[in-house]
Amino acid sequence: MILPIVFIFSLLYSSHALVQDFCVADYTAPVGPAGYSCKKPAKVTADDFAFSGLGIPGNTSNIIKAAVTPAFDAQFPGLNGLGISAARLDLAVGGVIPLHTHPAASELLIVVQGSICAGFIASDNSVYLKTLKRGDIMVFPQGLLHFQINAAPVPALAVVTFSSPNPGLQILDFALFKSSFPTELIVKTTFLDEAQVKKLKGVLGGSG
Repeated sequence: MILPIVFIFSLLYSSHALVQDFCVADYTAPVGPAGYSCKKPAKVTADDFAFSGLGIPGNTSNIIKAAVTPAFDAQFPGLNGLGISAARLDLAVGGVIPLHTHPAASELLIVVQGSICAGFIASDNSVYLKTLKRGDIMVFPQGLLHFQINAAPVPALAVVTFSSPNPGLQILDFALFKSSFPTELIVKTTFLDEAQVKKLKGVLGGSG
């Protein structure tokens, strides 16, 4: 009876000994499967826990008329290992964030300015749509396809937060038409005709 109790207490002690308040990303060290290495505590400063990039409007002069300014662990070292991150979303008039997924995180969108039509598609193909105004929030479950569109004749601004320091991103249109995915396979797997596929590849810069 004594041995199991001693074993349990040793596990508790070991777990407690490994707990750290934080693991500020060390950008000078190699990145591994678990993420960034920890900066030595003596080199950590208050600047590692603050980020000013979200105060600057993104450049929406592009094909989607939108910009996402990330505050992930790659930009904000203090987030490393904490399971959270954020980004700024700028949508010009007519701007759109196409259907995309974040494989590693759920997302919470907060509308700061304007109006945004947003939605996601569940794994059973149910569609959930909502037009959001200033102060509204919407959540997008991890891994599900979702989108945002400016729903007003004025620019829109939102802040998004994620349940991971590095949520990952795959945009469906870019995966299909901005890649080297062969045209004939896209035709067979999407039921689009060849002319449409080639046109979209031409617009987005894909090959194959």
